[in-house]
Amino acid sequence: MSTNSIKLLTGNSHPELAQLVATRLGIELTKIMVLQYSNLETSVTIGESVRDEDVFILQSTAPGEINDGLMELLIMINACKTASARRITAVLPNFPYARQDKKDKSRAPISAKLIANMLQTAGCNHVITMDLHASQIQGFFNVPVDNLYAEPSMLRYIRENFDHRNAVIVSPDAGGAKRATAIADRLDLNFALIHKERSKPNEVSRMVLVGDVAGKIAILVDDMADTCGTLVKAAQTLRENNAREVVAIVTHGLLSGKAVDNINNSQLSRVVVTNTVPHADKKRICPKLDTIDISATLAEACRRTHNGESVSFLFSHAPS
Repeated sequence: MSTNSIKLLTGNSHPELAQLVATRLGIELTKIMVLQYSNLETSVTIGESVRDEDVFILQSTAPGEINDGLMELLIMINACKTASARRITAVLPNFPYARQDKKDKSRAPISAKLIANMLQTAGCNHVITMDLHASQIQGFFNVPVDNLYAEPSMLRYIRENFDHRNAVIVSPDAGGAKRATAIADRLDLNFALIHKERSKPNEVSRMVLVGDVAGKIAILVDDMADTCGTLVKAAQTLRENNAREVVAIVTHGLLSGKAVDNINNSQLSRVVVTNTVPHADKKRICPKLDTIDISATLAEACRRTHNGESVSFLFSHAPS
């Protein structure tokens, strides 16, 4: 058992989630002031000692403020390093730049690798994240990375809120087939797949359904919803194939651009997202949005990390 204590810090990106995690851990958030000077430089002042403590810095990626949030995180990590923290863990519920994980065209940067290098250079000793867009991002780090899964929380939500025996799990693209089949297997349900053809990035031109959804509740499962164009077209395709109802369950609800309008005007009856990304403002104007709280999973991961316990239990169980 560790003799030092947990210090939980957060910047301006998602203080609500940090407070939920702190409450779950039974601690107070560490006093910190993060602000911008008039020239938009970020300033960080930690209001209490972190010397020889086990520091966890929770920082998400709020849409429209991703770079500011990332800079806050790097400066907070470095501030704790120079203040002699024993260990610094970056808790990134939604890993920034995760979609830029490979060189898929000439002269393309591998930005996710750059983020990994920046975190380590700042002084990060450990990373906790959730549902990485590509799991190989863990290999970009030379420090331990715990990639948690929202799947157990999603399974609980499906069992509690739907007649899941009359449902079918649907992947909106081939890339998410593994995720969707894992959920279908755990619920003992059938699985369907949508093949999509893109005319240009972020724009789907045509969708073809593989599988039977007639008379069923079609549950679309994905890791990320950005503009929601794919989910809206997928819902239309499923309804055209006689699905009784179409619901989407997504880990990271980025909901940027015209996402809220797209959802409100779509065939989707409900879009369920976790609170890895702040979306309270969008929920007020989108009655179809619902939230799964994953603060218990993050808090338990922090507690187990601090106490030197196994985190793999969380890969298949959601804390109650």
